[in-house]
Amino acid sequence: MEKRSGEEVEGVTVSNKQVILREFVSGFPREDDMEVRREEMKLQVPHGSKAVVVKNLYLSCDPYMRLLMSPTLPGSIFSAYTPGSPITGFGVAKIVDSGSPEFKVGDLVWGTTGWEEYSLIADPQGLFKIEHTDVPLSYYTGILGMPGMTAYFGFYEVCSPKKGECVFVSAASGAVGQLVGQFAKLVGCYVVGTAGSKEKVDLLKSKFGFDEAFNYKEEHDLNAALKRYFPQGIDIYFENVGGKMLDAVLLNMRARGRIAACGMISQYNRDPPEGVTNLMHIVYGRVRIEGFAVFDYFDQYSKFLDFVLPHIREGKIVYIEDVAEGLENGPSALVGLFSGRNVGKQVIVVARE
Repeated sequence: MEKRSGEEVEGVTVSNKQVILREFVSGFPREDDMEVRREEMKLQVPHGSKAVVVKNLYLSCDPYMRLLMSPTLPGSIFSAYTPGSPITGFGVAKIVDSGSPEFKVGDLVWGTTGWEEYSLIADPQGLFKIEHTDVPLSYYTGILGMPGMTAYFGFYEVCSPKKGECVFVSAASGAVGQLVGQFAKLVGCYVVGTAGSKEKVDLLKSKFGFDEAFNYKEEHDLNAALKRYFPQGIDIYFENVGGKMLDAVLLNMRARGRIAACGMISQYNRDPPEGVTNLMHIVYGRVRIEGFAVFDYFDQYSKFLDFVLPHIREGKIVYIEDVAEGLENGPSALVGLFSGRNVGKQVIVVARE
């Protein structure tokens, strides 16, 4: 058997900064639902295991993490967080010790890790090795990681777009939405996005190439707003919001339109969630709504990279990040997602190397 890597760190103990969930959350999360503390950790995998120890570099703030702060997740593909333990999410990390034949010390990886400076990952099979470092490492929390794959497979595989179709994207300036709009323009679609501030609306048109964009907070009648931007109706709706927005969209879908249900951030803090009243329009318009989970496409990661990397390098796709420095600022950054404070993909820098 190949000798385990990382013998040079055996026995080293560090004071490991962590973000802990205090208790399960009801309603909107607050910073004080989490706490930052330190705990001693040995930078060594258990003898004979195939685990890895990683130094976390960049952490991703994603809306789905709010769902994990609740004790019950009916029908969920996730497991709830454990109060008193570090929260987890997607991140970029460097291997500092390894019992796995797949990873060696010094390898850069992305995948699910702890919100802490160092993590012991018992089953590293879900980690992706980072082979391309000519782009910012933080991109692997976004455009080259889970959000990028979500946008790519949700749009191309679930929506099956055609040139000339009309596409609507909600939460369009976020980690996923900003990419869906650009993918739609690559296909030759007419694209409209919505966001929650003038700054974000301007970004959609000036930076991401959306044909039109509007601030949903300034629209008292979402149905009327959609009719203004889509007088002939919507062929594809990339759904990130739910609630009243989805209800208005259903009134404006064209025959045989497609809705990719990616998320519904407007509902994550509601108990009970809002109802949707215009469902019969799915029947009238023969509209297809399909939920999807990015995990189902992880085995196609190389196909995704082959598509997106050249577009990044050639400047045909751009990406905006909102960077928070320091793990101690993680709770504020995560909570800010639900008030729309972030502009672009919210990233936390734990360490730059």
